[in-house]
Amino acid sequence: MSYTHDAEFCLARTLGEGGLEQQIFEEQLEGCRSSLARLKDDKDNGRLPFLMIPGERDDLVACQTLVSSYRENCDDVIVLGTGGSSLGGRTLYGLATSAFGPINGGPHLHFIDNIDPHSFDVLLKHLDISRTGLIVVSKSGSTAETVSQFMALLPVFQKAYGTDKLSERVTVITEPRPNPLRKLARDLGLECLDQNPLIGGRFCILTLVGLLPAMIAGLDAAALRNGARKVVDQAFSGAEMADIPAAVGAAVATGLQRQRGIRQTVIMPYEDRLADLGLWYNQLWAESLGKEGKGTTPIRALGTVDQHSQLQLYLDGPQDKMFTMIYHDAKGLGLPVDSVLPKGEDSLSYLRGRTLGDLLTVSAEATTQTLAKNGRPVRKFLLDKIDEETLGALTMHFMLETVITADLLGVNPYDQPAVEQGKVLARRMLKDL
Repeated sequence: MSYTHDAEFCLARTLGEGGLEQQIFEEQLEGCRSSLARLKDDKDNGRLPFLMIPGERDDLVACQTLVSSYRENCDDVIVLGTGGSSLGGRTLYGLATSAFGPINGGPHLHFIDNIDPHSFDVLLKHLDISRTGLIVVSKSGSTAETVSQFMALLPVFQKAYGTDKLSERVTVITEPRPNPLRKLARDLGLECLDQNPLIGGRFCILTLVGLLPAMIAGLDAAALRNGARKVVDQAFSGAEMADIPAAVGAAVATGLQRQRGIRQTVIMPYEDRLADLGLWYNQLWAESLGKEGKGTTPIRALGTVDQHSQLQLYLDGPQDKMFTMIYHDAKGLGLPVDSVLPKGEDSLSYLRGRTLGDLLTVSAEATTQTLAKNGRPVRKFLLDKIDEETLGALTMHFMLETVITADLLGVNPYDQPAVEQGKVLARRMLKDL
């Protein structure tokens, strides 16, 4: 495994009064045993393809020519989609980009998941459409936001490429069943990649929905799946529940909600490349578990930035949160800071001889310990390194942890019935405009 999961500071035996009592922890772990048995049966019988996709490679090989075309002919690629159709690719893209542009060469990817007209206008003013590609992602093929985005952009791309060459720059990903987006793609002669209808949007990060953008960005898609596969294999290896990180995480999350009234869960990576992991996790956790009055509210934070904005609340506000810290040992990495320290300035002497990586890692460790000392349940993921295999493992961990938690809570993690109410009302209001 490319990470170590330590939830000891969530348990009363270590944390004290705010932690989960051992008996309840063990009861939840026993529930995880039944949950994993059901998941394994579903996987073995083909009912949960998101657990099977890590072992597949044919789809990656089949789209290599398409990936090469985008990388060689585009300076920018727009990815249209919302929710899981965008957040997975955006999270993976974090490994390949920075605030200053792509790290691995290739085009700059723009994940447009909102329908703000101002953002669209600004984006188009800054792009050379003749060097821009377009990927349109909608599992259902009828997502109002995505279809609207596509239809709004289509004339712009038709003008730049003409009808004959449009298929060289525009790709659609949707279910292999009749739907409006697939029909439009067929009428335009566009390449249409299939999205498995049994893999919901928030679980599709390791399908081509997430991996096509990742490959265009120069990432190793096979390594992402390898990391995920190792997590799946370990979870179904027959190991003790206490040795399966996803089971421990689910047991702790459910137990703390029931015993300690935990209502919010904070995910806090200490790495800019993992900043968008929190966005993806927010949807995964909230949309899967928030049903029938159950679930906890996910909160995205970023270390060290949010130590200076949210930590005061976490330490001295309501004691209703569980914390997940994610970092790797960056000691010794980055620029040294001692060369510019003023001589005789004792207040900064603790920085002398240190690097930016030293400060980052120590900050993560100190914040974790401070939360624990204040009775806040906190767990940590210590990563071996930040790469594709690790990120693939992390995403699969959280997907498994989420569906196990759903089973313990007695809710269906694969639907979102409440969301449909707003969609129906929006359609009705648009008709009445």
